[in-house]
Amino acid sequence: MNKRSLVSILLASVVSVGLLAGCGTSNNDTKADGGNKKYIIACDSKFAPFSFEENNKYKGIDVEILDAIAKEEKFEYELKPMDFKGIIPGLTSNQLDGAIAAMTITDERKESLDFSEGYFESGLSIVVNKNNTSINGLNDLNGKSASIKNGTAGAKFAEDNQSKYGLKVNYFDDSPSMFQAVENGNADFLLEDYPVIAYKIKVDSGAKLKIVGDKLDTVNYGFAVKKGANAELLKKFNEGLKKLKDSGKYNEIVDQYIGK
Repeated sequence: MNKRSLVSILLASVVSVGLLAGCGTSNNDTKADGGNKKYIIACDSKFAPFSFEENNKYKGIDVEILDAIAKEEKFEYELKPMDFKGIIPGLTSNQLDGAIAAMTITDERKESLDFSEGYFESGLSIVVNKNNTSINGLNDLNGKSASIKNGTAGAKFAEDNQSKYGLKVNYFDDSPSMFQAVENGNADFLLEDYPVIAYKIKVDSGAKLKIVGDKLDTVNYGFAVKKGANAELLKKFNEGLKKLKDSGKYNEIVDQYIGK
């Protein structure tokens, strides 16, 4: 499925150190061998079940996979939760070493980023107010208004199909605002990664949302670094990911959030 337009790359010139400062949390006692580099790794600040804050601590699939890999591969990192739209500019301007942010691997993004092997297979879902009976799938989107999160795969789909379906696209910087627009009737539907919306509906009894139709796409999320940079970090991520999958730890992490 999650998710994100590459217009964010154009913002690289305005990403500042201040954007990253004050929002980081350290990993859970992960220690590197003496003298090893401490990597600065971003996650999305509001993207449950992949990364979100609970009781003043960040948790989620992305956060726990990263921490488990760091422990396995013995490297140290500092986690920098931030708005997704700032992550790609942060990587390309060398303010971040890496990012684990439910970022869809695309050919366009590969022009400026290098990706790990896919660490999660996702898909894009159409989501409407639970009382909506007029939208049951893709063919019902003609002339409808979409609630979209900036920089996501959902945004790209909406932009690519805006003329075809006559969509009115409303942009938001975070998922909660995007959800609220549909719940309040200010937009007809939203496009979101399946695990994200499935998690929200599962844990939020007050959610006024439902998934309709089939997934629009199947995509892979990847760990990202600037193209040509931090090859050693990328290698460690891939090797650690394989070990997590072989040991069953990967499934243990994912299952606690989306119950696969």
